[in-house]
Amino acid sequence: MARSIALGALLLAASCLAHVRMTAISVNGGAFETDSDRLPPSNSPVTDVTSDDIICNVNGNIAAPGTTTVPAGATVVAQWDAGAHPGPNIIYLAPVDDVTTTTITGLTWTKISQQGIINAAEASNGWSSPLPNGQYHFTIPSTVPSGLYLLRVETIGLHVASTYPGAQFYSSCVQIEVTNGGSGSLSGVAFPGAYKGSDPGITINIYYPVPTTYTFPGGPVWQDGSTENDNDAGDL
Repeated sequence: MARSIALGALLLAASCLAHVRMTAISVNGGAFETDSDRLPPSNSPVTDVTSDDIICNVNGNIAAPGTTTVPAGATVVAQWDAGAHPGPNIIYLAPVDDVTTTTITGLTWTKISQQGIINAAEASNGWSSPLPNGQYHFTIPSTVPSGLYLLRVETIGLHVASTYPGAQFYSSCVQIEVTNGGSGSLSGVAFPGAYKGSDPGITINIYYPVPTTYTFPGGPVWQDGSTENDNDAGDL
């Protein structure tokens, strides 16, 4: 009985949180820029991992008006709406010939940052998301080659993910130009295809038993990427 009451309280708390969008990025402490973000038309999630919407969200093939310059090695902050559901944050890069491209299928996405369970003792509150002030901090590896990229910023809401479809995917793609880059060899995954509904990081009950590790979808972070403050399984 006590377990049922506790689980009910956790589910009620989760329902009080909100759908979100990633609205802007800041580079090396600079002002938040919004005009390079392919902002989705609403804060509704994508739940079908086989849909093209999993790539950059709904209307992700529509170019933004601007491009953000990001030096290799820079610290980037992605600004989310407040109140995201519990779950991981994951960042990918895909090289493109033109940041205004309307063809986003067939790209190769390299995972450069991920963060899942930060404090397993805090149950559903111990995840990377929700974030303080809605901000996720990550680094563009110094070895990323100079060039044009789409930056895929994602959080996955796991509050109703015990069956598939249930996990809620919130993503935005940002048009960036990496400067002063290195000579790293990028390797990655394709969307759709990188995620499967049966992945243990997508179909998961985060309330009982409370997980102490998390296996990310999309494979490990690129060898030059970042998994700071992260005690999860499947990291390099």
